[in-house]
Amino acid sequence: MAPLLEVKNLSIGFGSAPPVVAGVNFSVACGETLALVGESGSGKTLTCRSVLRILPKTAQLRQGSVMFGEGGACTDLLTLPTRQIRDIRGDRISMIFQEPMRSLSPLHRIGNQVSEVLTLHRNLSTAEAKRDVLATFERVGFADPERAFRAYPFEMSGGMRQRAMIAMAMVAKPDLLIADEPTTALDVTTQAQVLGLMKDLQRDTGMAMILVTHDLGVVANMADSVVVMNKGHMMESGPAPVVLGDPGHGYTQKLFAAAPMIPKDPQPADPLPDDDLILELNNVSKTYSVRAGGWRENKLVHACRDVSLKLPRGKTLAVVGESGSGKTTCARIALGAEVPDQGSEVLFRPEPGADPICVNALSRSDKVAFQRQAQMVFQDPYSSLSPRMRVQEALTEPMEIHRIGNRMARRDKAAEMLRWVGLNPDMLMRYPHAFSGGQRQRLSIARALTLDPVLLVCDEPTSALDVSVQEQILSLLERIRDGMGLSYLFISHDLAVVARIADEVAVMRQGVVVEQAPPQTLFYNPRHPYTKALIAAQPEPDVHRPIDLAEVSRGAGSPASWPDMFRFEGLEAPDLIQIEPGHKVRCHV
Repeated sequence: MAPLLEVKNLSIGFGSAPPVVAGVNFSVACGETLALVGESGSGKTLTCRSVLRILPKTAQLRQGSVMFGEGGACTDLLTLPTRQIRDIRGDRISMIFQEPMRSLSPLHRIGNQVSEVLTLHRNLSTAEAKRDVLATFERVGFADPERAFRAYPFEMSGGMRQRAMIAMAMVAKPDLLIADEPTTALDVTTQAQVLGLMKDLQRDTGMAMILVTHDLGVVANMADSVVVMNKGHMMESGPAPVVLGDPGHGYTQKLFAAAPMIPKDPQPADPLPDDDLILELNNVSKTYSVRAGGWRENKLVHACRDVSLKLPRGKTLAVVGESGSGKTTCARIALGAEVPDQGSEVLFRPEPGADPICVNALSRSDKVAFQRQAQMVFQDPYSSLSPRMRVQEALTEPMEIHRIGNRMARRDKAAEMLRWVGLNPDMLMRYPHAFSGGQRQRLSIARALTLDPVLLVCDEPTSALDVSVQEQILSLLERIRDGMGLSYLFISHDLAVVARIADEVAVMRQGVVVEQAPPQTLFYNPRHPYTKALIAAQPEPDVHRPIDLAEVSRGAGSPASWPDMFRFEGLEAPDLIQIEPGHKVRCHV
């Protein structure tokens, strides 16, 4: 089959430096999916942006061609006049960007932003464009297309915003879709549904697709052919079954080795001891009052309900679930950053045998002292590190707040923490923007360690990282935990990551814990339909083991659709019952 797009000997550079993309060649035909695979900085996104000619102003297209079209209508996109390339963007070639919140205007409604594609390229009236957009919204899985049309981006979850981006890319029925990390920071259940949606749309329209990703599990589920890139060069290319089944290049093999995997044949494990608990959540609930608008009564949102968790000293308790399940709310309550409802209790024991501290009853001054011993590592290190503060200032600030040491002692402590996380103390005078994503996460961990805490709450610390960087961060967290005797409350939506680091796993859905067990037991004998959906949604780098979308949709659907043993409606959830030692499931007896 003749290719729809053919990239030949593409080279891109900046200034007088060596090229950052050099000698890249690939092609994709109608109806096919090509995956560009590699770590951050490998040149994947830059290569795709060159197709649409949306490179940074300082970038130089030094060599190569990008031929688009079939037969006699084939043209070189790199030499087209500006007006003609604008006619192609969004019409014949569309792109889904990695971070929808940054790509969507916060000042305009979602429907108006998606309609713009049709009014610009199809000359449709406002009413005609809205009709097509609503049909596309329904197709991409919006339960209420009219409400989605009127909504602003900040009123939607990450998964819904990504669906809106897909609708924007698909509404004009393009010949080629470029998807740049379309599922990187999504929950695994949402990711599975988005991948299934993209495959269905491709099958219906016959479009070609270029998928940019670092996740080999996503590649196995989506791609017909694969190009592996590293530092701007092609390391390996070929049909997906060949590259994934028998990778020939050492770099591809390294990516496989770094990918976290759910254990294939786990064995039941003994329950954790509870004679020395550092953290205990007893019947924790949190209810928010949300304005309903107009004269209507405020709406109550139950973020979490009757959550009871126990974290033994020196161990890792993982809380998993999709966005909105209440994981982060529980973590914030554990740190005293949120006040729980009446009847909730959070107990913290800083030392073995010490009297418990009731965190939710602490005064303001006592809470400051408590927070010296319990720190948090946030999901997005770029947002949690001030871009105006040098690394040294960011690391010494917590010690200044708590009045620990003098200026020289604080600097020495900051340098020591950088060594702990595998960075050079010479980096103290740099700003956060000078670091890669993995390095920024290391800085975020170093900042949390400067106060010598005994409890660390990690909120999705690896969700947006490359698999190799993710492996480094997990190894670092394990080394710090064992070397400093820390205890971790680990928040995640990725069961493969949890299988690697956790001693106990609590699965949350819609504010309640639906299943809890050691990871070996949970993967050996999952009982709850939602736990089964999380496991089924985890993509594996094996073309012979695709995601079971039917299993995902059963478990990730409404609790009213679950089997009778687990079904409930509204707030009437069944009790969390122990079905075997250390294994609890929320079900009817």
